[in-house]
Amino acid sequence: MLSLLHIENIALIQSADIRFEPGYNVLTGETGAGKSIVIDSIGAVLGERTSRELIRTGAKSALVTAVFTQVPPLPWLEENGIALQDGEVLLQREIQGDGRNVCRVDGRLVTVAQLRELGRQLLNIHGQHDGQQLLDPASHLGYLDRCGGHTELLERYRTAYQTWNGLRKQIAALEMDEAERSRRVDTLNFQIRELERAQLRAGEDEELDQRRTLLRSAGKLMDALQSAEYALCGDDEGGGVCSLLADAEGELDSVSQFSAALEELARQVSELRSAADDAADTLRDLTREMEFSPGELDEVESRLDILYRLKKKYGATVEEMLQYLDKCRKELDEIQFADDTIARLTKELDKARKEADRAAQALSQQRRKAAEKLEKRVQEELRQLDMPKVRFQVEFSPIDNQWGLDETGMDQVQFLMSANVGEALKPIQKVASGGELARIMLALKNVLAQDDEIGTLVFDEVDTGVSGRAAQKVAEKMAQVARHKQVLCVTHLPQLAAMADTHFSVSKGEREGRTYTNLERLDRKQRREELARLIGGAAVTPALLESAEELLAQADAWREKHKK
Repeated sequence: MLSLLHIENIALIQSADIRFEPGYNVLTGETGAGKSIVIDSIGAVLGERTSRELIRTGAKSALVTAVFTQVPPLPWLEENGIALQDGEVLLQREIQGDGRNVCRVDGRLVTVAQLRELGRQLLNIHGQHDGQQLLDPASHLGYLDRCGGHTELLERYRTAYQTWNGLRKQIAALEMDEAERSRRVDTLNFQIRELERAQLRAGEDEELDQRRTLLRSAGKLMDALQSAEYALCGDDEGGGVCSLLADAEGELDSVSQFSAALEELARQVSELRSAADDAADTLRDLTREMEFSPGELDEVESRLDILYRLKKKYGATVEEMLQYLDKCRKELDEIQFADDTIARLTKELDKARKEADRAAQALSQQRRKAAEKLEKRVQEELRQLDMPKVRFQVEFSPIDNQWGLDETGMDQVQFLMSANVGEALKPIQKVASGGELARIMLALKNVLAQDDEIGTLVFDEVDTGVSGRAAQKVAEKMAQVARHKQVLCVTHLPQLAAMADTHFSVSKGEREGRTYTNLERLDRKQRREELARLIGGAAVTPALLESAEELLAQADAWREKHKK
């Protein structure tokens, strides 16, 4: 579970520590007080997409730290070499002003993607947009597959489908009419001849560039080499450095026996003379190598011009042009032997299609079994959410294309419902009200949560459109889920807040000309006042306080009744 959330310089929060408890945790507060900042902070430390705009005005960076306790030995931790210490994991994310992120797990640096992968195994955030997803039939198949745990079947199908689809595209590319084939053969033959005529050699362009630079500076280069050779070797009229050092070496050798200092000096001069002789030899070799023919620069420029024109058509480097040449040769072979290739690929295609069909059938059968279970479980959840008359059904239809398959399988799925007795089942997006959508989404989330190992669920104002008796049922459902998982809920409804085991208030204030968000854990008396505010607004009256106390008493009675 999430036991501690530390926030620094996120939006209106300068610094805050929130210690969440097991069970049902609620955050309430006025609109704009900063409840969403807490949810955004949780999302940030779990690796979700965020922005440097979150950083508090005037701060250079923002930091969110989350401590999770009672963590099971997750595969991610083992794969990344992180050992659990007493079932505790510490996540950190620093968002810097230049947009960079520094993420750590137990002090070890990780990428944002790695943090997100781990975060999704620790906590699920369900926001208001999830209800909008439910209105999109394209998302319904994903819910069904999650409920059925079809990961392996889906992966096996997708592998078979991609193999079949790839072969189908290969055959389509080879099946061209005779005129088109003739045009393509002419084009390929021309390109192959042009590239072969150029007699390309890998790395040639770089070598020529270097040689051209050398040739363009030939005069200056030869003058420098000749001057250096004269300085080292001299000429008929006078000796150079090598000769003078040899003379000095001889003179010092003749007196070196008289003192250690003279002997050391003689040794140093001898080393200088040897180094000068080596340099002179190297200089003579370079001078011979640097001999340039008069027309060489023109030849190099002409060759580079040929390569430049070819690069504009076939690739940015000689290596890329050679790869293109190889590709053209292969394509020409394929076209010339297209009939044989098509015959071979068609056999492979038939085999691949049968395999894709088998995998699709197996996946579809499991989906239909999962749909029956999902219908029963969602209906039971809805019954507990004060929707006993609602019928929920998963409708299957075939894929609407010429092949009867796509990357998801052979099934199209959409959720149907009937909100009232005697009414026909219709697509959810056409008949569900806001409050019904919220409860259906909560029912789906609860069903899915029961099948995964994630220990913490966050509900961000998912009670939109719910009120009265329905709100009480949603509150009881939240409390029921919280008996098995930690639940964090942001709400405006007093019924949901009253059922909480732990209640936090989020408020906004001003200090020294700046706006701050404050978070406070409420005791029983403070909870009663906060619930009264939620019921009746800013003016808290004795009657509202009495209503709030009644809600708290009802919550206590519910908990007592549902003790294990």
